[in-house]
Amino acid sequence: MNTILLGNLIKIRWIAIFGQILAIFFVFYFINIQIPFFESLVIIFLSVAVNFYSYFEQRKNKTISDIKAFSFLLFDILQLGFLLFLTGGIINPFSILILAPVITSASYLPAFMTVILSAISIGIIIILNFYYIPLDLGAEFYLPQIYSFGLLASLIITVIFIAIYAYLFASSSRKISNALSVSKLQILNQKKITEVGSLSAAAAHELGTPLNTIFLIINDLLKEKILIDNKNISKDIILLKSQAERCKEILQRFSKNPLKLKDKFLDKVKITDLIKINFEKFNKNKKLIIKNTSINDEPEIIFKDEIMYALGNIIQNAILYSKTNVTAEINYNNLYVKIRIVDDGDGFSKDIIDRLGEPYISKNNQGMGLGIFIAKNLIENMGGRINFYNSKEDNAIVEIIFDNSILNI
Repeated sequence: MNTILLGNLIKIRWIAIFGQILAIFFVFYFINIQIPFFESLVIIFLSVAVNFYSYFEQRKNKTISDIKAFSFLLFDILQLGFLLFLTGGIINPFSILILAPVITSASYLPAFMTVILSAISIGIIIILNFYYIPLDLGAEFYLPQIYSFGLLASLIITVIFIAIYAYLFASSSRKISNALSVSKLQILNQKKITEVGSLSAAAAHELGTPLNTIFLIINDLLKEKILIDNKNISKDIILLKSQAERCKEILQRFSKNPLKLKDKFLDKVKITDLIKINFEKFNKNKKLIIKNTSINDEPEIIFKDEIMYALGNIIQNAILYSKTNVTAEINYNNLYVKIRIVDDGDGFSKDIIDRLGEPYISKNNQGMGLGIFIAKNLIENMGGRINFYNSKEDNAIVEIIFDNSILNI
């Protein structure tokens, strides 16, 4: 489904209808140029009928499919073509309006449909150059044939140029918009997962104390001679203890999950821990090497989903393209923290290194090419910086720099 709202097409068509009616009345009654007045009105009222039909369609669904949008734009081109045929062909100053449906198609519809509309528009322009009802502009008006040819060529070239121009810019905008939507959706899912982890970790912690109390009471009951002699009660107490042990095992599994980082007792974490968690998440048989190039102990940072997810995307890419190992270098001082993720693969190719960070840029066809784009946006939205380059050994390096104030160090 495209993003064309049928209501917008209806409004634009009403503007065109009133403009066309005003133009033919002005030309016929005030300038006194003889044109097929009633035939022109019939063509315009066809557009009125289509607009009423569009209004009832809008009540069912405000957006329309690509096919319907294409059909409406095709009608607008043909309607304008017939009007131009009745009013002087391409020498009519309003012939430039044939570009409007082409621009709309190039901005919102697939390239194939835009090519078809552009071809039809060019065909109409060529036909109108040879077949049309001429305007009676007086004997003193003379249009040289070379000018007529130039006007024809300029309209054709303009249709092609505008279609390509609008499509390229709109396509780029659509890609970025779609990629940002994917980015927001994925980080939202990451936040939800972390929040669920927070609740489960908090539940494991809070339930631990009453569960220990239950064990103490059960053990005391099992020492009572009166209860031991009563086989039915003793059996129930043993069953109760086994179920309490089962609850304890479940809570221990929750507390051991490394993704439950956002528990209130673990708000502050080390970057090396985040790197290790993401490496373990995506790694199959590669080796992680962590280098701390600073003298001081590594500081802790406030846990943020954005950092977790950005690092995860970068490390996943590094694992994918590495041969045997991935190296994480961490350097920090009083001003900033610098993280460098280096893989021992073949490095970034020259044809994409300058475009890294754009959506849908990938070294292979296995993914959507959104991992680096998402990571770059997350880091830059936080106020950090990210750089991509190759080492002297042609290994790929992703460098992330955060000011200490951003990480609350």
